Amino acid sequence: MEVSNLFVCLMGMGVTFFGLTCLIGLITLMGKFSGGKPVEIPQQAAPAAPAAIPNRQELIAAVSAALAEELGTDVTAIRILSFRKVS
Repeated sequence: MEVSNLFVCLMGMGVTFFGLTCLIGLITLMGKFSGGKPVEIPQQAAPAAPAAIPNRQELIAAVSAALAEELGTDVTAIRILSFRKVS
């Protein structure tokens, strides 16, 4: 027995729709049985000021040298405009 492509497509979409509808119903029921109270998320403290880098010039020189080596250029061809920690 040959099944048409249209039947397979419609059956797949129907099963997906039915499954998602069941999930919505189950999640709603679980919310009602668990009390349905929203959970309070504690507020986070403001981020601390970044610690000072003890040898900032040496660090920038090392990063410049690594960049120059990777790019295959001279260190004098690199101009660093800003240097900050990315978290």
